[in-house]
Amino acid sequence: MPMALPGKTGSTLRWSPWNLLLAVPLLWLITPLYNRIGPELFGMPFYYWFQFVGIPVGVLCTTLVFLKTADEPTTPAPGAGLDVDDLDEGTGR
Repeated sequence: MPMALPGKTGSTLRWSPWNLLLAVPLLWLITPLYNRIGPELFGMPFYYWFQFVGIPVGVLCTTLVFLKTADEPTTPAPGAGLDVDDLDEGTGR
């Protein structure tokens, strides 16, 4: 178990809503989880309906990340406020 830093309480693991975007691709990398025929749903083998279930799960994860991060302020890109001539100054030409 990881030790907490002095003066800090709780876990040292950090949680970010962006981690939800990794949930679906990582889940689908665990092939033994869905590499089987049964149980069937409406005559479809497990593999196929498990793949179809992944679509709404992915949409749900993406929606949750959007809702959790929509109010966060965006940081401008480096050099975003500079003019083209200012950006060209460092090329040495």
